[in-house]
Amino acid sequence: MDSIGLVGLTSRSAGCAALTPFTLPKSERAARLPALAAELDVEEAIYLATCHRVELIFRRRAGEPPRDLRRAAFRALAGREPAPGEAERTLRGWAGEGAVEHLFLVACGLDSAELGEREVQGQLREALDAARAAGTAGVLLDRLTEEALKVAHEVHRETGLGAGRSSLAEIAADFLLERVRRTPSPVALVGVSPLVRRAAEALRREGAELLLVNRSLDHAQALAAELGLPAGSVRALDDFRAAPPALEALLTATGAPEAVLDRACLERLAARAPSGEAPLVVDLAVPPDVDPRAAAAAGLPRVGMDEIDAVAIAGRRRRQAEAAEARARVDQALAELRARLAERMLAPVLARLAQRYRKTAVEGVERLAARGGLALDAAGREALERWAETLARRFAHLPARGLRALAAEQGLDAVRAFLDAGDAELAAELASVADELDRLSAPVGGEA
Repeated sequence: MDSIGLVGLTSRSAGCAALTPFTLPKSERAARLPALAAELDVEEAIYLATCHRVELIFRRRAGEPPRDLRRAAFRALAGREPAPGEAERTLRGWAGEGAVEHLFLVACGLDSAELGEREVQGQLREALDAARAAGTAGVLLDRLTEEALKVAHEVHRETGLGAGRSSLAEIAADFLLERVRRTPSPVALVGVSPLVRRAAEALRREGAELLLVNRSLDHAQALAAELGLPAGSVRALDDFRAAPPALEALLTATGAPEAVLDRACLERLAARAPSGEAPLVVDLAVPPDVDPRAAAAAGLPRVGMDEIDAVAIAGRRRRQAEAAEARARVDQALAELRARLAERMLAPVLARLAQRYRKTAVEGVERLAARGGLALDAAGREALERWAETLARRFAHLPARGLRALAAEQGLDAVRAFLDAGDAELAAELASVADELDRLSAPVGGEA
């Protein structure tokens, strides 16, 4: 895990607006990943972007020491050179096991604004699929990401972390439901992103009438069919913008690089609200689908990701008990992963170590036979060989066990340092086996 690194930022640390320069359009991510990996000069790369975070998980090239990639990542994603200290202030970085630990915490929803939220699992799965398609997810990152998703599934199955409002989409749905219960009307949902899907499911459970709006009617109709919506519940985005229906509330969460509802559309919405009260806009897109200034100019109340995050953060305090149990499960999973990786990497080393011990034991038996110090028949010779091999295995067990523990606790670099510096000790251990066999070959009375 020493070669793994991660850089990124979240809306909690920098605000939602700070994510925009680093958010690649969803349709371009797979295509841009190879160039991104090349610009950072890394072996593997996965790019994760959500409404709450932008993170780049990478694997350094073999043998390369750790280095700070925040400036390179800033330049590659934002498309400009950062000012002195800007990248370090904006982006956070993790290396080695700390990066893997952070990946696990993200997958489980333990680093989310709404503690335990589940959308990030689907988003991480999509990020992995994009990296696979781009050829930037190699064996190690693929395995670690799959492991993170597996642990996330176990955490949500075995703890109460995901109970209640663990979803940003569900928090958004609560804002919309409060409004349409007070001033009934259909709720328009713009886009077909996972956030929109989850909000639609929450709204449908409460009996809300929905209108799906999207650039592609085919995608909107497919979602309408999944939700069991009646005919006529789908509109093309261009038609909606030109002549929006009478609405009291709408949610938007597209992956567009710029606003999809302009001021003219917002003013038309305001003029047609059945209650006469300005419609509520809930905007979960990053960058925003509705410019806050345009909404203010049109007189529309707008709830953006900053407000959603504030509600989510307040709910975190209610979930600390569940988080403690989930965190313990993550720690256990990391320890198990560390041990498995160490065992896999150490296996050839330990096999060679055992071979060296056995070779020394066999050589000792051969020396004993050659000296003729003991009169051994075939059965005696076989018994001595078995004893020598048993002794060799016992001698090999202790350093093998110690090397496993060293690898699990301190990493493979510590094992390498031990083996590089410990040849004399290892030779002495091997020599002790030969010494033990040599003592057996000495005749009674001490004659050499």
